[in-house]
Amino acid sequence: MTRANPASSARRKKAWSHVGRGLAAASIVVALAGCEDKNTFVAPPPPKVDVATPVQRAVTRYIEATGNTAPIKSVDLVARVQGFLQSIDYQDGSFVKQGTQLFTIEPETYKLKLEQAQAAEAGAQASLKQAEADFKRQVELVQRQAVSQATLDTSTSTRDNAQASLQQAQVNTRLAAVNYGYTKVTAPFDGIVSAHLVSIGELVGVSSPTQLATIVALDPIYVNFTVNEQDVLRIRAEAARRGLTPADMKQFPIQIGLQTDTGYPHEGHLDYVSPTLNQSTGTLAVRGLVPNDKRVLLPGYFVRVRVPFDQEKSALLVPDTALGSDQGGRYLLVVNADNTVEQRKVQIGPVDNGLRVIESGLKPEDRVIIAGLLRVIPGQKIDPQVTKIEQPQASAK
Repeated sequence: MTRANPASSARRKKAWSHVGRGLAAASIVVALAGCEDKNTFVAPPPPKVDVATPVQRAVTRYIEATGNTAPIKSVDLVARVQGFLQSIDYQDGSFVKQGTQLFTIEPETYKLKLEQAQAAEAGAQASLKQAEADFKRQVELVQRQAVSQATLDTSTSTRDNAQASLQQAQVNTRLAAVNYGYTKVTAPFDGIVSAHLVSIGELVGVSSPTQLATIVALDPIYVNFTVNEQDVLRIRAEAARRGLTPADMKQFPIQIGLQTDTGYPHEGHLDYVSPTLNQSTGTLAVRGLVPNDKRVLLPGYFVRVRVPFDQEKSALLVPDTALGSDQGGRYLLVVNADNTVEQRKVQIGPVDNGLRVIESGLKPEDRVIIAGLLRVIPGQKIDPQVTKIEQPQASAK
């Protein structure tokens, strides 16, 4: 029977131990290699971005400005004759019609002066009548050679002096009548009368005309504003294209809005355009006339003004949020046929009912990115999600 050698057994165990460690190392290498295959970088899918074609519709072009309202008539009521104020015949701040009596300055003295002048005129008429009768008699006597020519000359002079005296008396009567009329201060036109500036019993018109109150006409009312030189050239070019004369341009409608108004609820028309441009400011003075029967507009109000001067039948519009800006100006991001983002420089116009008019740089068929602008850059591929630009509700006109 053969017995196992202990030394050989130990060597075999040691050999198998090396083999096991080698197999374990190989397994680790294989496992690591498998992990490397699973962590290979995969590019993310293109971002989904909302795109839409621009809205195409008719747009009215406006010249926009700011201005102030002013009364078409404003007159200081003054005392034109001297005397004590006898009565105040209106309520402060009330509306009065033309010819309404507002103040009375003691009329008795001026009434007596008028009667005195009328009496003097009657005496002058009587003197002239007598002088004319004497002149006729002297003419007949001279023809019969009953009196000398000198007597006729004297009669003629007397008649002429009587005529002059009558004319002077008539003028004095008219002056007395005018002064008597000044004792009653009336409204020169329809309007609102301010608070009285004098009290009953106060002496007025002593050395100079005394202001009693002010009357202001409010319907219609002026709106004064200025237009810059560039807009003036645009309006004149459009007027020339349409064959409008300067008189026709005064009939351009204007729209007015107060600070608290939504839109431009008050409408009128142009009334005056300055013939010269202000060289220091580069602006043209313009005035509008606006009906104001409800007296909503008061003189001195700050107002927003716009003047429609042209209409484009097929303007392109996009939301303001779709626009970006850089040192080169305003731009839009559009998507080409390969779904690649492109930057498009554009010229913008006014806002019309919540959408921005694009003057140039955009085509009707362009797909404009209207949302998610911060997630894309020019040259990037995207996954366009076609949508439609929503039309905001029209603002009040």
